[in-house]
Amino acid sequence: MPLPSRVKLVEVSPRDGLQNEKNFIDTAVKIELVNRLAQAGFPNIEAVSFVSPKWVPQMADGAQVMAGIQRGPGTVYSALTPNMRGFDAALAAGVDEVVIFGAASEAFSQRNINCSIAESIARFEPVAEAAKAAGLRLRGSISCALGCPYQGEVSIASVVDVAKRYDALGCDEIDVADTIGVGTALRVGQVMRAVTEHIDPARISGHFHDTYGQSLANILASLQAGISIFHTSVAGLGGCPYAKGATGNVATEDVLYMLHGMGIETGIDLDAVVEIGQWISGHIGMKPATRAGNALAARKANAQACA
Repeated sequence: MPLPSRVKLVEVSPRDGLQNEKNFIDTAVKIELVNRLAQAGFPNIEAVSFVSPKWVPQMADGAQVMAGIQRGPGTVYSALTPNMRGFDAALAAGVDEVVIFGAASEAFSQRNINCSIAESIARFEPVAEAAKAAGLRLRGSISCALGCPYQGEVSIASVVDVAKRYDALGCDEIDVADTIGVGTALRVGQVMRAVTEHIDPARISGHFHDTYGQSLANILASLQAGISIFHTSVAGLGGCPYAKGATGNVATEDVLYMLHGMGIETGIDLDAVVEIGQWISGHIGMKPATRAGNALAARKANAQACA
């Protein structure tokens, strides 16, 4: 299958990237992060999450963030909404897309929300109906699609089953997410091809964590399977707070460097993203987890020093 000529990147650092930070990130910093990402050209930004602040305190200011951003023309702003309370808050905040999430692993579903996969997705029915009634985009995320911290291997059939359930709910896009970053290229290709036998590949996205350094290879395998939407996080921020050791989304800078080097268009300014990654990492007090981003930042600094 020929590679796509253009890829859509969904930037998840404001939500998935920051949600697990122990020290609360100032609301003004979150607002600036979202604004700078929009200015860099991202067509879709996962900006906030409307979940219980008891479980994810870092996301408690979602309404304030949405109220403070300067909306970029054509940019879709998404929010995680696990239930109707979250949906109502997201609707009031003016989001463009709501995101529901369930696991392909029965063990993960039972350990985290005390119900089966089927029961977890059934809980999303009122959210899905409300989203469609309100004219909002609906996205469904399949966590643990490549492996589970509790049960280990997850069957391809289970991933396909969840994808079909999301399709029945009316999801506009469906994310195949490697929550703990254990996937490798061959398996990723098999999963993506199995899912796209039932769902239009134009509606499937890849969400990869780089725990074992496999994300770029997994994105390439997905491209070869006809996938053209991927989730990335500037500076490699984030991970899953419920999956031990699963820190590190794939870095946006690394993905952009690879895609642009392959002649694949994204509409995103790589240099601007590098600056954003260095800036937000400074606020958090961490070194950016991006090889391409750090190399490009160092090259720019050296050029300026020699000027």
